[in-house]
Formats: sequence, structure tokens, C-alpha cells
Amino acid sequence: MRKITRQVAFEGGWDTDRAEKMSDLFNSLAPEWAERSNEAREAPIADGLARGELPLDGRWLELGSGTGSGTRVLRERVDSVVACDLAAEMLANAPADLAPRVQCDASTLPFSTNRFDAVLMVNMLLFPSEVDRVIAPGGSLLWVNSLGSQTPIHLPPADVVAALPGQWMGLTGKAGSGFWLALHKVLG
Repeated sequence: MRKITRQVAFEGGWDTDRAEKMSDLFNSLAPEWAERSNEAREAPIADGLARGELPLDGRWLELGSGTGSGTRVLRERVDSVVACDLAAEMLANAPADLAPRVQCDASTLPFSTNRFDAVLMVNMLLFPSEVDRVIAPGGSLLWVNSLGSQTPIHLPPADVVAALPGQWMGLTGKAGSGFWLALHKVLG
């Protein structure tokens, strides 16, 4: 999984075959993952939102929302959120009342350019160009690895910054069992 994570972030290593395999894998994990929420895994999200100087009053997009544990934390703190996942079963196992849910491939998001003020990604593959495209000028990204460097889909903060187009500035921190990286898109 780490090899795929790096390939996607730095080499564009994504195609329909890989998307189908990933969707099948996460669809099969959905019932089990619906039971996996816990404070230690959610702590980096809450801490990043509290200390990352992020726009809580803006429009948020969560990529790789899974069964909704990150969406739940986000929904308690922000005004507006849309939850997206490649795996339809993940979305089906998420509480319907948390946020609008969209089944889509994050490599080609069905949203207009500059649509969101911030994006949350928890244990998610990074599609740098699409993330950059949907975040408004001056917008933000909250990147979380809920198990820190032990997370299977893992990139260290420096690699996230290196993969994203343009200039980004931010803060990082640790909480619970993981870490967070709050980045802000530098204007101009």
C-alpha cells in the first residue's frame, strides 16, 4: 500500500484497473470499518482542527470519508461538509445524516475548480492536482495519518508538501495515535 501511495502522489500511478481493485478492497472492509471509530484515531482530526488555523466557517470536502468517523469529527466543528469515497459500501455504512455523500474517484473529482475552502484527508491517497484544483485560492488542506508512520496509506508531512503543486505553508502536530498536517495554499 505504501508503494501505491507514493506512486499516486508523485508519479500519477492511477488507472481504472487500480481504482477498481481499491474499490473492491474497501467495499469488502466497510462493515468492519463501521465499527472502528475510537478517540485515539479521531484525536489527530480534532487537534488539527483546533490548532491548525483552518477555516471552520468555510466549505469543506472530505476525501476518502469511509464510514464517516472523520466526517463526524468535522461535522461537529465546521459549517459545511461534503463526504466523498471511492467505495460505495463505505458510504452506505456511514450515517446518512452527517453530510451529503458522493461516491467518486478522487483522481477526477466531480466538483468545480476552487469549490472548497478546505479539504480533509484521513489515511487517503493524495491526488495532488485534483486536491489543488478544488481548493479555493488561499484555501487549506488537513492531512491526517491516524496511526502516524504506521498508517498503511502514509506520507510524511514533507512529502505531502513536495507532492502538491504551488506553494503551501503550514503546521503539523501529533495527537492520539497519529499526526496531522494543516496546510494553507499560498496566494500568487
